Amino acid sequence: MLPQVIVIPRALAESLRKHFPPEWLAGLAGLAERTLDQWRLTVDGKPMHGMASLVLPVVRPDGTRAALKLQPVDWEHESEPVGLRTWDGDGIVRLLDHDRDTGAMLLERLDDSRPLSTMPDDFAATEILAGLLARLTRVPGPDGMRHLKDSAEQMVANTPGTASKLSDQDEQNLLKDWAARVSEVLDEPGDRLLHWDLHYDNVLAADREPWLAIDPKPLVGDPGFDIMPALDNRWDDIVATGDVPKAVLRRFDLLTEALGADRQRAAGWTVARALQNSLWEVDGGEQRLDPIQVAIAQAVTSPRR
Repeated sequence: MLPQVIVIPRALAESLRKHFPPEWLAGLAGLAERTLDQWRLTVDGKPMHGMASLVLPVVRPDGTRAALKLQPVDWEHESEPVGLRTWDGDGIVRLLDHDRDTGAMLLERLDDSRPLSTMPDDFAATEILAGLLARLTRVPGPDGMRHLKDSAEQMVANTPGTASKLSDQDEQNLLKDWAARVSEVLDEPGDRLLHWDLHYDNVLAADREPWLAIDPKPLVGDPGFDIMPALDNRWDDIVATGDVPKAVLRRFDLLTEALGADRQRAAGWTVARALQNSLWEVDGGEQRLDPIQVAIAQAVTSPRR
């Protein structure tokens, strides 16, 4: 095969410089070129990317269209191939090949031009996402994968120190209240395989099925912890209803029903996601809580209207 020169998209390069060691970006193009040669792949489209991953549309020697995904192998991404193998294409993109040394993944090709976020009907989109989430969380988590219990215990332990960084006393108290709520559900952290980031842009149209999930960050735990991304994405659609709590609860009820989840426990684990997101933001320099996280936590824990 002739050498294929890979140019890293500027937006991806900027993101990688911000979040990862410089040597990863410096070696990315070379890694892509070596992997293409190793698997005898031919690039047949423009590079795509997320915040950390380079995705190249490719064709295999037998003519099969696929996608080559390259990303740093860190705590957030290391479980992805394990999860994909465990799900084996049931509701999610199929893993075709994986290089353990580099983390390179060869994936089934989906239609990146048609994410679920482009579906005009917000509720119909949530129904599709809920169905996929229910399928994914039916699968038991494999041994050795990181567990929600460990993450949740660390959140609760870190809350007092992080809360002190907030400029508003009421918000400090709110963050501590969330931690107390999370402590109440820690006795049953769950044993299902979770996607962790199933929002509308992480569902793409496909040939094998109408819609398939992509880009999991798998961990083991309670399915209720996987609800938040479906609540805080497409937020403009929530606001446009004119009744934010009612619209949040409409999505929340649809998702908990699809999961067959206990509503109280699901609310507790949704608060855990609000806590996790907020701890990251405050530790990153924010001095106020994100109003969206506050609105969702309040909606799912308030008495029904």
